[in-house]
Amino acid sequence: MSKPTVAIVGRPNVGKSTLFNRLVGGRNAIVSDQAGTTRDRHFGDASWNGVDFWLVDTGGLVPDSQETMDKAIRAQVDRAVAEADLVLFLADGRDGLNPVDADIARRLRQSTRPVILAVNKLDELHTRDARHAFHELGLGEPYPVSAQSGQGTGDLLDQLVERLPAHEDVSEEDRIRVAVVGRPNAGKSSLVNKLLGEERLVVTPIAGTTRDAIDSNLSYHGKTLTFVDTAGLRRKAKVDEALEFYSTMRTERAIERADVCVLVVDAERGLHNQDLRIATRAWDAGCALIIVVNKWDLIEEKDANTAKRGEAELIKKAPFLEFVPFVYTSATSGQRVRKVLDLVIEVAAAREVRVPTARVNEILRELVDRNAPPQAAGEAVKLLYASQIGTAPPTFAIITNRPDAIHESYERFLIRGFRKAWDFKGSPLRLKFNRRGSKA
Repeated sequence: MSKPTVAIVGRPNVGKSTLFNRLVGGRNAIVSDQAGTTRDRHFGDASWNGVDFWLVDTGGLVPDSQETMDKAIRAQVDRAVAEADLVLFLADGRDGLNPVDADIARRLRQSTRPVILAVNKLDELHTRDARHAFHELGLGEPYPVSAQSGQGTGDLLDQLVERLPAHEDVSEEDRIRVAVVGRPNAGKSSLVNKLLGEERLVVTPIAGTTRDAIDSNLSYHGKTLTFVDTAGLRRKAKVDEALEFYSTMRTERAIERADVCVLVVDAERGLHNQDLRIATRAWDAGCALIIVVNKWDLIEEKDANTAKRGEAELIKKAPFLEFVPFVYTSATSGQRVRKVLDLVIEVAAAREVRVPTARVNEILRELVDRNAPPQAAGEAVKLLYASQIGTAPPTFAIITNRPDAIHESYERFLIRGFRKAWDFKGSPLRLKFNRRGSKA
């Protein structure tokens, strides 16, 4: 990433995610009174006074804890600090100076990264003097802020952008947003980590480790792939915790804004109805789709046709899967993981295919000559002409005298013919039947 990066660090529940949301101007990070809500590094675009930068929200640091999750979070925070151009250390002014704050300050001094110290939850003017106690940390002037109300954040941002290094503008061309989705514990984070070549996302044996959607960038074959590793989707009836509910909703939004969805399925558990619902949701949202069957190395009794037989059964349940590529991987060993990247590029390109109008009508005439539309009572059904009216996904308007008389089975026939003529691998394809003179 050529934009400078700012990492927000601090102990649990000091308001890091609230400040992150305030500075990026949205509600991208989960905010809760429950300590430890943020576990991974969460990236967001921020801008102030014409200066663009990445903002990274990190999990709460508990320096001396030997708990599995706390140790994993420490590793993530250490990496975030190592990659950052500037560290924004946030403390809690209501609680006052805490021994954990002193421990974190010591770690930051050893990192050699420039640090800005902010003291949060100082909403009232008479409480601002509480910041002076934090001079003891030896990190310079403590800036009083209220992440909740926004007080003091303007002055903080002024100081922040003044200390950032110069950078070049980042072009959004050739960027592909990839939502990595699937049920809990299917290996989504392990897959993304293997693709990125580093332990970017927290991976532990605890199901549901990932709660937020984490953006991670990778340059591949001239493209920037932005991977969003999302919390595992569960059936809503089973989502009891409020945090899991909001994570589920965030995963759905990640699907909606993605160009490509990579559905990760546990090979040992198979592709269940919930996986099919996720696939259908992505397909209906217009995303290109890849199905990654992970942990394939753990399937002992398989032969050369095992995968094909499984795919055939799934296509019976969801016919659109016929057009979706499957890849069988092991995120642990790296088996066929690189194939996922190649497929992401391929299906993203298929989603952007544009066909000249003359060629569209040539194929349409061939299809109609081969199989005319079924005729309903009354005026004969005629398909007059067609044109492509959109991409991402490819969308075609077909002008007809009787749009309401086009049967669903005939629409499937036309879609299959269009797919045979052009390569829309892994991408949805949409047809709209319009009456002459209507708007496409």
